[in-house]
Amino acid sequence: MNDDNRYQFDQACRVKAVRLAAQLGMGCHVSINFLPNAVYEPAACIRTTLEAAQQHQFPTDRLIFEITENERVVDKDHLKRILQEYRRRGFKTAIDDFGAGYSGLNLLAEFQPDIIKLDMELVRHIDTNPVRHAIVQGILGVCKALSIEVIAEGVETLAEYRTLRALGIHYFQGYLFAKPAFEQLPAIHWPED
Repeated sequence: MNDDNRYQFDQACRVKAVRLAAQLGMGCHVSINFLPNAVYEPAACIRTTLEAAQQHQFPTDRLIFEITENERVVDKDHLKRILQEYRRRGFKTAIDDFGAGYSGLNLLAEFQPDIIKLDMELVRHIDTNPVRHAIVQGILGVCKALSIEVIAEGVETLAEYRTLRALGIHYFQGYLFAKPAFEQLPAIHWPED
């Protein structure tokens, strides 16, 4: 991927995600990460995604668009227009890898998504690390005040899961629950409380 094919790559990934979700019969939400610097016209990008959903008979109300913090946002106003267009059309929005990238709280101050996904480095060893515990607790307070849902990424141990639940997090992803699988839905293990 390079600057010449970034837009086509972003579009191809969206279409493939929708097609695969439909083929697998996913009955839950599907998160589509996007590169904000690759979206030159929000309505056109959405149109391609909507066409893919219609073609593959996947409900559009189950799509969540995630901006990843791993790419430096060149134009914050452009990103705000993208997210406003997505929300105007009824899609949920999310910040992926929150706490790991370029923007952090500054990005959250610019726009408030429906969801943030805590980066796994904040989650790792939260049961024994008082600094991570305090940071996550602070983020949760901000999110509660702004009515933003929180998903903990990268949960690998039962102790991490229990600590995060005790902090008030209800949504999780990580190896504790399932390992990724190529073009298939993996078996899911829900720990007993």
